[in-house]
Amino acid sequence: MMATTHVFAGLAAVAPVAYLLPELATPLAVGAILGGLAPDFDLVFDHRRTFHFPVAGAAVAVLAVGVAVAAPGSLTAALAAFAVAAWLHAVSDAAGSGPEMDPWNHRHDRAVYDHVRGRWLRPRRWIRYDGAPEDAALATVLAVPALAVFDGPIAVVVLVGVVLSIVYALLRRRLVAWLPDWLE
Repeated sequence: MMATTHVFAGLAAVAPVAYLLPELATPLAVGAILGGLAPDFDLVFDHRRTFHFPVAGAAVAVLAVGVAVAAPGSLTAALAAFAVAAWLHAVSDAAGSGPEMDPWNHRHDRAVYDHVRGRWLRPRRWIRYDGAPEDAALATVLAVPALAVFDGPIAVVVLVGVVLSIVYALLRRRLVAWLPDWLE
């Protein structure tokens, strides 16, 4: 899935809490945005293995939410949103395709690494590849709760993200041809 889809999923997850506790809206949004992006910082390492935790991440997310409920505040809310969004990112990567640059060719049967079981989870391909039309549609739908709850700079970031998602989806398959050989 696209980075924007992961970010919007995290924002959608925290939107109800932000609606009920508007004083925590900004820390929740910032945590969700960073958590939605963070797992993909492993692109320069072993992508979808180094910073993706689809099983162990659930325990971290539950713990972080528990801490935020027990000691509510900006920092605990942001950390809980980060943990939940990062976990959602890792889990949802299994719903897509593999991590290769041209996943529509189905060269790999691995989506995301499960550190608990010590094996790769297979791709479900419900979202055929990052930037597929269904990925752009999902990103747009997931952006709606964020646009309904958050305002100001967060709303601007979401709107820009929706536009980028659509443009990326329109160009995605062509981008592989434009990449230098060493990236493939």
